[in-house]
Amino acid sequence: MALSPNDGETFLREVDEELRRERVTKFFTRYGWWVLAGVVLLLGAVAGAIWWQAHRAEAVGAEGETLVDALSSIEAGNRAAAAPKIAQLSQSGVKGYRAAALFTRANTETAAGNTPAAIATLRAISQDQDLDEMYRQAALIRQTMLEFDTLPPRAVIQRLAPLARAGSPWLGSAGEMVGAAHLKMHRPDLAGPVFAAIARDERAPDTVRARALQMAGSLGIDVTSLLNARASGAQPSPAPTAPPAPTAPAVPAAPAN
Repeated sequence: MALSPNDGETFLREVDEELRRERVTKFFTRYGWWVLAGVVLLLGAVAGAIWWQAHRAEAVGAEGETLVDALSSIEAGNRAAAAPKIAQLSQSGVKGYRAAALFTRANTETAAGNTPAAIATLRAISQDQDLDEMYRQAALIRQTMLEFDTLPPRAVIQRLAPLARAGSPWLGSAGEMVGAAHLKMHRPDLAGPVFAAIARDERAPDTVRARALQMAGSLGIDVTSLLNARASGAQPSPAPTAPPAPTAPAVPAAPAN
């Protein structure tokens, strides 16, 4: 008996579906446990990631409380109580807490008169490549402040010249030391432009700019007229001749005092 076209199509569909079911059955018979194991591992990984995020958030919150407690102890004059908390946070995996703890340790060491220990702590921060560059630069400047009287002027200039350029957020603090180092080397021609740049830097603290303004004026650079001209919108008259600020750490050879 011949099949109608519709009956033939129905038969072919049934055969095709049966073949598919057979393939699926064979696949799960052969690989079913592997598929199940993969699903279990995937669910476990997702659950583990969720747990780790929650655990990490809890740990970060706890470290924040530890830092607050340590700072409160220091403010109360109880450095002994703060010391173990600072030591704990100095090993933190959270970079911000680790940096805060190390800076706090350096401050307490400085306050206690243990300058060598403070310098060592700040050096460790400045050389820690895992920390943000701003932390490392701040530590380098603070370290240099503590070492300034014992460092050769040339070493100060070489260390801080990259941070004492116009546009640097550290121009005020780094520039003052670079300018003072030039004066130690009897190079007022190099110190003057550095102090003038600081006086013109609107991001520098007012007290730092005021000191730089006085120093630049004493070295023959009238920064006040330049600032007044800029404020009024007038074209400033040429400043007294002075060489541009140094942009490289190398300086002309000269005996240091």
